[in-house]
Amino acid sequence: MAKKTTAPDRPGLIGRLAYWLVVMGIWSAVALIGVVAWYAYDLPDVDAPGAPKPRPAVLLHYADGSPLARFGDLYGAEVALDELPPVMSQAVLAIEDRRFRWHFGIDLIGLVRAAVANFKAGRIVQGGSTITQQLAKNLFLKPERTIKRKAQEVLLALWLEAHFSKDEILTLYLNRVYLGAGTYGVEAAAQRYFGISARRLSLGQAALLAGLLKAPTRYAPTSSPKRARARAKVVLASMVRSGAITKAQATKAGQRLANLRTRRQKPARARAGRYAADWIVEQVPGYSGHARRDIVVTTTLDAKLQELAERVIESQLAADGKRLAASQAALVAMSRNGAVRALVGGRNYRLSQFNRASQARRQPGSTFKLFVYLAGLEAGLRPETQMRDEPLTVAGWSPRNYSGKYAGPVSLTQAFARSINTVAVKVAERAGRWRVVEAAARLGITSPLPAHPSTALGTNGVSLLEMTAAYATVAAGGQGVWSHGISAIAEIGGRKIHRRTGSGPGRVMAPGVAADLDAMLRAAVEMGGGRAARLGFATAGKTGTSQGHRDAWFIGYAGNLVAGVWVGNDDEKEMKRVTGSGLPARIWRAFMAQAAVETVVENKAKAGHRPGPPTAVAPEAAGR
Repeated sequence: MAKKTTAPDRPGLIGRLAYWLVVMGIWSAVALIGVVAWYAYDLPDVDAPGAPKPRPAVLLHYADGSPLARFGDLYGAEVALDELPPVMSQAVLAIEDRRFRWHFGIDLIGLVRAAVANFKAGRIVQGGSTITQQLAKNLFLKPERTIKRKAQEVLLALWLEAHFSKDEILTLYLNRVYLGAGTYGVEAAAQRYFGISARRLSLGQAALLAGLLKAPTRYAPTSSPKRARARAKVVLASMVRSGAITKAQATKAGQRLANLRTRRQKPARARAGRYAADWIVEQVPGYSGHARRDIVVTTTLDAKLQELAERVIESQLAADGKRLAASQAALVAMSRNGAVRALVGGRNYRLSQFNRASQARRQPGSTFKLFVYLAGLEAGLRPETQMRDEPLTVAGWSPRNYSGKYAGPVSLTQAFARSINTVAVKVAERAGRWRVVEAAARLGITSPLPAHPSTALGTNGVSLLEMTAAYATVAAGGQGVWSHGISAIAEIGGRKIHRRTGSGPGRVMAPGVAADLDAMLRAAVEMGGGRAARLGFATAGKTGTSQGHRDAWFIGYAGNLVAGVWVGNDDEKEMKRVTGSGLPARIWRAFMAQAAVETVVENKAKAGHRPGPPTAVAPEAAGR
C-alpha cells in the first residue's frame, strides 16, 4: 500500500515578512551604494590639503603712491594646535562640535537634535554639521545648498576622518575657517581684531573669535562690537556647560569683555576713501581680466583732498544737519579731464555703504538747466536773448518759479543765474525737448530721461558723479569728459596691465557755446543763487533744488577743479527749506577754499588774497 505524500508547509506570515524585509534591505543597500557611488564619482580631487590659495588681492593706492585700501582674502601664518592657548580650541569645540573627539565625522546625535529643534521652530535654527564636515566644505566644495553637495560633504568628512587625526583636522579647521573682515584662520583674525598673535589670545578673545563662526559678518567686532560681545558670552556659557572652564572664569572673562578693545584702525588717511575705493574696485575687472598675482591699482585720488572732503561733509552736517533735517551728503571733485580727485558717498561708511555719489539717482533741480541752455544756444539763442518771465502752461502743466513771482522781460543769462523756471521751460520748448535730452546724453548723462516738459526743471533722477562730469565738460571748454578713477594697474612684481593715456570722447560742443555757458555759470555765482559759493577769484557754478526740498545741489568749478555736492535724506523726506544756495553751497565753498590752499585749484587771485566769508543770500534772491 503506497504512502500518502504531504505538501510542504507554506511559510507563515512572519516568514513572509522576514523574506520581504531581507529583499528590501538588499535593494536598499544596492540603491544606497549606487547613490554613494554616483556622488563619489563626481567628488572633487581630494589630495592632501596644501597651503591655502587665496584669490589675487587688489591693492588701491592714492595718486601719490600711499595706500588707500586692500580688497581680497587675508590668511595668517599657520599655527600648530599645541601653539595655541587651550581656550581657543575649547571655545570652538564647545560652541560648534562638543562631541568632536568621539564621533566619526558625522554626529548622529547632533543631527537628531538639530532636526527636532528645527521642526519645533518651523524653520532652520540649528545646524548639524560637525567641524569635520565644515572643513570638508571649506576645503573642497562650493558654497551651494543642494542635496548633492550635502552628500558629498558627508563622504568627504568620512575621508578626512580616515586620513587625518582629530588634532590634524582641528588644526586645519582653525587655520582655514573664515572669521569675518576678509580674514581666514585664527592667526589672521587675531591680528586683524586685536593686533596680537593667536598664540597670545585670552579667554575672552578666544570666545569672541569662536562666536564669529555662526555668522562672521554679522558678529564681526569691527562692524558690531555689541553683538560680538553678546555672542562671546554665549560661547563662555557653552564652555561652562562642556566643563572646559568654571563659572567663575566665565564671569570674569565676561566682565573683561565690556572693556575689550578691538584693534584700532590706522590713522585718518588709511580710513578715508572707502566710498571711493568701492567705486574704483568695481571697475578693476574690466581692465585686469584674470590676474594671476596680486595687483596694484594706482588711482587718480588725491589723499589730502579725499580727507578734506570727508572732513567737510561731517563738520557741515554736524553743525547744520539736524537743524535742517538733512542727514546725508555726497561730494565729487575731479580735474577738468574727469580724473576723480575725491569722492564721498555719504556721511558714515560704517553705518551705510550705499554710495550716494555714484549709485543714487536723485532729482537735480535747476542744475539740470545746464543742458536746457546748451540746447538753446545750439538752436541759435544767445545769452543776451530776451524772454518774458510770465505764467505759462505747456501740455496742461504750469511751471512755477520758486519765488512765486514773475520778472517780465529778462535775458537768458539773467534767467539762468536767477533760476527762473518759466524761461527754462520756454527755452526747452523753443529748442526742442529731444535736443535737451540729447545734449544731456552727449555730456555723459546715462540715466534715462523722458522728453517731458518738466524734464527741463530736473525732475528725473541722475547721479552726482555724472552731473559733475557734465559740468567738467564746460570747464574743459567743450571737450567731452569721462569720469575715471584709475591711472594704472600692474601685477605685483610682474607685468603692466593698464595705463591710462587719454580721456574723453573729444569735442562735444563748439568752443563758442562752451564759452557762453561758462560766462552764464560765472554770472550765476556773481549775481544769482550761487553767491554763497564765491571764493574771491573766478568761480562758476549752479544751484539746484528738487520739488519739496528733497534734494539740494551745488555744482561748480574754479581753476582746474570741478566739484559737485548733493544734500538730502535716503528716505527722500523733506528737508527744512534747504536749497542749493544754502547748505550745499556752503559745503562746496568750504571744500574748494581749502583745496585752493592745497594748490590744487589754480588760484589766480592776487598774492596773499584770501576768500572772504560766505555771503548770505535770501531764498527769494537766490532762486533754487
